[in-house]
Amino acid sequence: MKKEKFILILMKDIVRDGDPVLRRVSDDLTFPLSDHYKKLADDMMEYLINSQDPKIAEKHQLRAGVGLAAPQVGEGVKMAALLVPDDQGNIIFKDIFVNPEIISESVRQACLSEGEGCLSVDEVINGYVPRPDKLTVHYYTVDGEEKTIRLKDYPAIVASHEIDHLNGHLFYDRINKKDPYSLKEDTVVIS
Repeated sequence: MKKEKFILILMKDIVRDGDPVLRRVSDDLTFPLSDHYKKLADDMMEYLINSQDPKIAEKHQLRAGVGLAAPQVGEGVKMAALLVPDDQGNIIFKDIFVNPEIISESVRQACLSEGEGCLSVDEVINGYVPRPDKLTVHYYTVDGEEKTIRLKDYPAIVASHEIDHLNGHLFYDRINKKDPYSLKEDTVVIS
C-alpha cells in the first residue's frame, strides 16, 4: 500500500479569482533556487499527484488538477507544476517549469470539447478556450537545467493555461465574449 505523504497544499490554500496576484505578471526566479522555492515546487507537484488520486482527493476534498502555477498559491513568481495524464490515466508529461517562455506556437488552434476549468475559478464558465495546438516552450528545471520542448494537443493546452497564469491571464479571457462556442474552421477539438 502506498504511504500517503503529509499534504501541504489544500483547496483552502488555492488563491481564488479576484485576488490581485492572479492578474499581475509574475517575477522571474534566479538560480540557484532558494530552499523555499524548491519546497514550493515539490508541494505544487504533490498537490497535483494527490488531486489525481481519487481516494486521497476525496479524503482531503481536493479538486483534480493537471497544472498549478505559483500565483495560484499566492506566490507571484514564474513557476508552474504540470502533471498531464492521457485518457487512461497514464502520465504523458510531468515537470516543473521555472521561468517558462513560449518561443513558438502553431497557427492552428486547439481546445477542449468541455471547455476549461481552473482551481482558482470556482464557477463554471462555458465556452471554448482556443489555444495553440503546438507550442515550443523554453524553461528551466528546479535544478537550473535549461530545456526546450515541443508539446501538442492536450499537453500544449495545459502548458499554455499555466503560462497564462504567470502572465496575469485566466482561461476565460480567451473565450469569445460574443459567441462563446465559435471556433476557427481548422481548430482541433480534443475530447
